[in-house]
Amino acid sequence: MSRKQVFTGSPWEPVVGYCRAIRVGNRIEVAGTTAMKDGEVIGVGNPYEQTKFILQTIEMALAELGADLTHVVRTRMFVTDISRWEEIGKAHGEFFRDIQPVATMVEVKALIDPQLMIEIEVEAVLESLD
Repeated sequence: MSRKQVFTGSPWEPVVGYCRAIRVGNRIEVAGTTAMKDGEVIGVGNPYEQTKFILQTIEMALAELGADLTHVVRTRMFVTDISRWEEIGKAHGEFFRDIQPVATMVEVKALIDPQLMIEIEVEAVLESLD
């Protein structure tokens, strides 16, 4: 089976040894993605804006692998303050309202930068085995 990877230039990719997304056969896995761009946190203090930015980043990674959001079957959201779930859920719903993948949201103690409020990973499945 073919293996295709997407790298975003994150400084952590070569250090930790991972890629943003990988496609093997008809499955795509997208690594935990945060609201970081060029070393800066996007939407500081705003989980809604961070969630939107993350899902846009994930959408671009999927596109590079021949997929889109309609192929997503699972999302996992790791949040640092579960009491802000409605803001996160609102942004998630804007991207997935009609797709409705299975979703998990759990509170975690911290993410890699204290200004990050959410990290999301997704799984996607394409219909064919290209």
